[in-house]
Amino acid sequence: MIPEGRRELILRTLRTDGPAEVRALAEQFGVSQATIRRDLVQLDKEGRLSRVHGGAVSAADTDDPFAEVARVRVDEKDAIAEHGAGLIKDGEAVLLDIGTTALRLARKLHGRSLTVITSNLAVYEELKNDNDIQIVLLGGILRRSYQSLVGFLTEDNLRQVHADRLFLGTSGIRAGGQIVDTTAVEVPLKRAMIAASDQVVLLADASKFPGTGMARVCDPGDIDVVITNAGADPVTCAALRQADVEVIEV
Repeated sequence: MIPEGRRELILRTLRTDGPAEVRALAEQFGVSQATIRRDLVQLDKEGRLSRVHGGAVSAADTDDPFAEVARVRVDEKDAIAEHGAGLIKDGEAVLLDIGTTALRLARKLHGRSLTVITSNLAVYEELKNDNDIQIVLLGGILRRSYQSLVGFLTEDNLRQVHADRLFLGTSGIRAGGQIVDTTAVEVPLKRAMIAASDQVVLLADASKFPGTGMARVCDPGDIDVVITNAGADPVTCAALRQADVEVIEV
């Protein structure tokens, strides 16, 4: 196989299956690990992937794998999730975003009489055996690296549902209160979730002030409540409150 063809296949593998190790790629394509490393160096120079320790991740999906993110700031996420669960009333339909804080919120919902709408497969796995909760699983394209369903099918599904509350995640909140994200494929989904919900609750620990992300999801006026923890940037919190957003620090 010529190098150009192999490199295109490497990119396709990363987009489909998520981050991959050099060793696994070498076995998949029947070449040495040194050859794969040269391929990754070249593709990284071209901006088509990002090299990470021991392997690479697609440039279109540079967020950390779900399991890795889930281990970060657990106590803060749990406190935020606990407060978010307390806002939900029995009988409501709640929409849970992709992300690890949404999973921690789902763990607080067991035994509640609710409808949960989501494309977050970790949330589905958490709640699937709870007979008190009706689950509406949004269809879409499987994004293995972040245990979620995404794409135009998910957006189409969102136009067919209505939620009393959306619990939204983010990778960053700018000083002016704008909500941003690092992953372009998630931005239209988040906007569709906002449009499908009566109330939008943003779950964002203090590290998300300002966090990261170049893609604008929405303005602060599109958010009703932000739940965060002590240490969130006071300037950003003030900008959110000025936009009539309720900011709750737990």
